[in-house]
Amino acid sequence: MIEKWIIFVIIIAAGLLAYLVKALTKSGALAAIFVGAAVMLGFNLEGLFLLGMFFVSSSIWSEYKKSVKKTMEEKLAKGATRDWRQVAANGGAAALFSLINFLQPNVIWLIAFAVSLASANSDTWASEIGSLSKKNPLFIRTFKPVERGTSGAISFLGTSAALAGALLIALFSLWLFHLHIFLAFLIFLFGFLGNVIDTLFGAFYQQLYMCSQCGIETERRIHCQKATLRIKGISYIDNDMVNFLSGFIAALLALSIVFLVV
Repeated sequence: MIEKWIIFVIIIAAGLLAYLVKALTKSGALAAIFVGAAVMLGFNLEGLFLLGMFFVSSSIWSEYKKSVKKTMEEKLAKGATRDWRQVAANGGAAALFSLINFLQPNVIWLIAFAVSLASANSDTWASEIGSLSKKNPLFIRTFKPVERGTSGAISFLGTSAALAGALLIALFSLWLFHLHIFLAFLIFLFGFLGNVIDTLFGAFYQQLYMCSQCGIETERRIHCQKATLRIKGISYIDNDMVNFLSGFIAALLALSIVFLVV
C-alpha cells in the first residue's frame, strides 16, 4: 500500500505541474491541491480515483473537436487557464463532503461526495458534447432555438451526454466502494438532476452581459477590453456559482433520500 504522505506529495506535484503548463492559475493550483488532499483524507485512493475519472473524462471531452467549439468561447466566462473559483465550482462540494467524512465517517457522506462529482461530470459532458449538436439547442424559458453555448439551453445530444456523464461516476462508485445497487442508482439519478438544476439556474438566475462595443451577449464581465453591461441574472450568480450550487443542492437532495431509506 502506498504511504499517504507519498500521495500528498504527488497531489502537490500535480498541482504545480498544472500551474507550470498554464492549465491552472496560481490560485487554481492551490485550490486543486486542497481539493485533492481533502478527498485523499476523506476517501483515500478510491476517492482520488473517482475524482480523477471526472477530471480525465471531462478534460478529454473539453479537448475533443476544440477548434469547432472555438466560436462559442466568446460567450463563455471560462478561459483556458482555470482559477480557484472554477476549481471550487466543480470540486468544492466534493472536498467539503470528504472533510466531513474524515471527521465523522458515514456512508451518507460518500453518497453526497459521489453525487457532487456525478453532477459536475454530467454538466461538463452536457456542455462539451452538447455544443457539437448539429441543431441549435432550445432555451428552456421559451423553448425557442438559441445559439450553442447559451446557458439554460438543452439539446438531445447534450441531455444524452449528461446522462452518460452521471452514469460513469455512478458505475465507478459502485465498483470502487462496493455500494448497494440502489445507492449507485441514487448517485446516477441525482448526478443527472444536478445538471438539470444547473440548466434551470442558468436560464433564470445566471448573469448575462452585453458588450457595448460589439453587441455580443456573453458571460464575461470584460469584452473588447471594456466592461460589459449586465442584462440578465442576479449579482454574484455567475457560471462558477451555478456549478457549485447545482452539485451541492443535488447532493443534499440525495442525502434526504438516503436518510429516509438507510
